[in-house]
Amino acid sequence: MEPSRQLSAGAVPIFREGILLTLSKWWALQMAVVQEWGGRNSALIAEQLGQDVLSWFTQSKEPLYIDDLEQILENGLMSLNTMEEDGSTEEVAEKLMILHEECLDGNFTSIQKLREASAMEAGHSRISKVVDDEDEDCSDTDESMEMAVDAPENRPCRAPEIVMVKEPKPAQAVDPDGWTVVGSKKNKGRKK
Repeated sequence: MEPSRQLSAGAVPIFREGILLTLSKWWALQMAVVQEWGGRNSALIAEQLGQDVLSWFTQSKEPLYIDDLEQILENGLMSLNTMEEDGSTEEVAEKLMILHEECLDGNFTSIQKLREASAMEAGHSRISKVVDDEDEDCSDTDESMEMAVDAPENRPCRAPEIVMVKEPKPAQAVDPDGWTVVGSKKNKGRKK
């Protein structure tokens, strides 16, 4: 029996990142962490799962079988009081096995794609946070604001820029005596 190939010293940290990025997209695991189904230490348990997976790939002297990896992933979920029934454990295991094979060959393209996807997701969550904050800030003002997002395609890894666009104020009415009629802030937005 031929011994399994080992990752180069330079490939190990990149592969570790690939494991963490893959696990961060695993819905069942992330839900268990966010909801703390494994208790207050749920995030630490998930981190330990990532370490266990990395150790399995890097320390094993025997050939690597996907069934063994699936068992590690299932045990990780069980430690978070979680069971999945959607087949995602097998999908995650398969993705990790493919990443490992690519890293053995010095191919880090899939990990780069995971990085870019993760950066885009982080950018979108920051944009929605800014939009939510702006909605709160603008609720007491006379001027209405509209958010416009500009995401040039020549900057794929940077978060999109946020540009504020002011809508023009409606023309104010002038009564016959020359006075400008201003609506009350108190009644603005309320129906009578």
